[in-house]
Amino acid sequence: MKLQFRHVALIGKYQAQGSRSALEDIAHFLGTQGCEVALEQDTATNTGLCQFPTLDVAGIGAQCDLALVVGGDGTMLGIGRQLAQSGIPLVGINQGRLGFITDIAFEEYKETLEPMLHGEFEEDRRWMMQARVVRNGQCVFSATAMNDVVVNRGATGGMVELRVEVDGRFVANQRADGLIIASPTGSTAYALSAGGPLMHPSIEGWILVPIAPHTLSNRPIVLSDAGEVAIEIVAGRDASANFDMQSLASLQHGDRITVRRSEHQVRFLHPKGWSYFDTLRKKLHWNEGAA
Repeated sequence: MKLQFRHVALIGKYQAQGSRSALEDIAHFLGTQGCEVALEQDTATNTGLCQFPTLDVAGIGAQCDLALVVGGDGTMLGIGRQLAQSGIPLVGINQGRLGFITDIAFEEYKETLEPMLHGEFEEDRRWMMQARVVRNGQCVFSATAMNDVVVNRGATGGMVELRVEVDGRFVANQRADGLIIASPTGSTAYALSAGGPLMHPSIEGWILVPIAPHTLSNRPIVLSDAGEVAIEIVAGRDASANFDMQSLASLQHGDRITVRRSEHQVRFLHPKGWSYFDTLRKKLHWNEGAA
């Protein structure tokens, strides 16, 4: 079969023990398949792997036709946000714990990757979230997120009061420890632990999940991602906003966090025959003990 991906970028979770040997092994394997390999700049610097060409993120987006991410979901989230605009597809090899989006086991990467490099794969596109913090009519912070946008109460205790609007229509004033706006990708992350539902990645929607709400009838709700969600800080001290791994502390009363669907999608590639339900069953340990 014809090789489909000729220039492959390798991005690693370089803080993890054994990451250097794993990355080196994968790089050599890619070479045996006829791929030109480039290491992401920070990955090369922090692992000391200097025998391969290096590229920064912009260079990967411009020159490579596949990015191979070795690590956990956090590693994939970080690089996925940066590469979404370039449209380059991503494949994840799991060296983390859960691995909902880095779904290829390291022990099986050779037999799994070989057919994928020759065009045998399933493509899975995920919309990003675009968030802004507006203060006195001015944008003071902007970020993209793949998993979720979270507004949290301060560390000193006490709930926050949040005014929630959807498409400019008032929904409710909510008193809680916080509020999560999660994408389908983020439905298996913080939103799940806060009692939110799982959402299939093919659904173009978001989940609005309160964190420890004062009113027990305040339940998670599934929304279309075609509009805008706005959260205004009404009361509470030291509230903060988190956008995946990016944070803004010390929100002020009157600050508005607005969330819209980004114009960019992240492209994940999975092995042929991949199923989202297989991932859930494996990672959430469903049907354990069944015959």
